[in-house]
Amino acid sequence: MKETLILTRRDVQELLGWDECIAAVEGAFRLHAEGRSLSPGVLGVRAPHGGFHIKAAGLNVGRLYFAAKTNANFSDNPRRHGLPAIQGVIVLCDADDGRPLALMDSIEVTIRRTGGATAVAAKYMARPGSRTVTICGCGTQGRAQLRALLHVLPIERAFALDSDASAATAYAHDLSAELGIDVSPTGNLGTALAESDVCVTCTPSRKPFVLRSHVRPGTFVAAVGADSPDKQELDPKLMAAGTVVTDVLEQCAVMGDLHHALDAGAMSRDTVHAELADLVMGRKPGRRSDDEVTIFDSAGTALQDVAAAVVVYEKAVAKGGRLTVALGS
Repeated sequence: MKETLILTRRDVQELLGWDECIAAVEGAFRLHAEGRSLSPGVLGVRAPHGGFHIKAAGLNVGRLYFAAKTNANFSDNPRRHGLPAIQGVIVLCDADDGRPLALMDSIEVTIRRTGGATAVAAKYMARPGSRTVTICGCGTQGRAQLRALLHVLPIERAFALDSDASAATAYAHDLSAELGIDVSPTGNLGTALAESDVCVTCTPSRKPFVLRSHVRPGTFVAAVGADSPDKQELDPKLMAAGTVVTDVLEQCAVMGDLHHALDAGAMSRDTVHAELADLVMGRKPGRRSDDEVTIFDSAGTALQDVAAAVVVYEKAVAKGGRLTVALGS
């Protein structure tokens, strides 16, 4: 195909199921560990009310693909403009000849691949019988995180916490009906975490709010929100006390919660237990005891974007009937 496919957010929602997204993300980390990737890179540009980042990488899944995602991240957009906090596009290319194969909306890819990465980490790092989760941040990503976790853990109960109490209430109402589990809004993080096996943070916080004293032994913590250097959700003392796994060490060291723990002197790069690829490949264990506090620092890597975009593209080609344009004409 010489034309470029144009794929909307609705197309992505239709084509990218949760199980196949989780499998694709896990496969991306495996391919990266096997040396079958083009090294991921990140470029960030600040704007007055938010910022932009460009993430790019490639994967060899039998065919060599490259993807570059340009995302705008404006956390006040829903309140100020009625727009999504994250918007953007992904360009998927043939990495052998450079042809642009597809241009697709990035919102749903970002949502699902981020939830997918947490699910992959939970497979290896959470206690297998984990049944209760606290979700901090009840926006679109918070909803995706809970949906994804139900594909890998026997979750029966969830607590929903948000700085906007009405958002937590709406979250609990909607997802308890959708997922068939007990979802309750809460305003008390400490009380919720005292009963939780899993904690997911997906907020735009600029200061740590999950402390070491909040987290009981055996908890799996997924820190998702710190996707730029100025964001932070976990106290460095909690990071230092836990077993930390990053998606990509180099990236988390400059823009994840690890970044703040390093700056505070609470950790060094050598004290990071592993990258997620090490767990997927079996080179290192994810969880070594029931009492271990395990922490996944998820800054988000373009490897995940490529993997998810490839699923969308290949299914779209197989189904046919999509909008195409000849960009080079």
